[in-house]
Amino acid sequence: MSPVFLPPGGDVVFPSLRFASPEGLLAVGGDLSPERLLAAYRSGIFPWYDETTPILWWNLPERFILFPDSFHIPRSLRRILHAETFTITLDTAFEEVITGCAETARKGQKGTWITRDMITAYCNLHAAGYAHSAEAWQDGRLAGGLYGLALGGVFFGESMFFRVPEASKCALVWLFSYLAFRGFRLVDCQQPTKNLARFGGVSVPRRIFMQLLKQGLHHDVSKTPWQFPHDFHPLNKI
Repeated sequence: MSPVFLPPGGDVVFPSLRFASPEGLLAVGGDLSPERLLAAYRSGIFPWYDETTPILWWNLPERFILFPDSFHIPRSLRRILHAETFTITLDTAFEEVITGCAETARKGQKGTWITRDMITAYCNLHAAGYAHSAEAWQDGRLAGGLYGLALGGVFFGESMFFRVPEASKCALVWLFSYLAFRGFRLVDCQQPTKNLARFGGVSVPRRIFMQLLKQGLHHDVSKTPWQFPHDFHPLNKI
């Protein structure tokens, strides 16, 4: 099947997943309006493209996921968490985090898929309460972080970066623990990485992912602002 063309504006309904290519490309075009982005994530679809292409919308044949209530903390990282090398916060520097992700060079990639339009779109979702960030600070400077979207009981992880080794991983552990604390059921990591596999991430077929997504979206999680409770620490779960 060829991907479906989406005109900008108008309806934000996405085509059936049967139109997806073997690699998972489903649609081309459209826009990055909040309504379209939220409709996409609720359908298991996400944008992934660069400045040389139109907007590309994907639903992969296999999805890499993680369950917040059973993630694994690597032993080497526990020592850093015990030492409290970094101060971790939530939603205090969203634009700086997403910009840091965009500016980070990645092996095997030319440029970035986090375009200026993407940064603007996700900052708008952050202002609306859907997109969130976790930050790792050292000596008052941003050392690393990550961002993503939250819908129902599902967190859709987008990207992470670091300026100090292990900073983003510590922010990740704090975030996973917080998601478990808030009752989130599922983290969508999109594509597999060795880093996320260390935390217990697994690949599942599209059919299984869509079932888990549907269940997670129907799970009502508190909409209170994101901040760590007093005396919260990820190692307290062990």
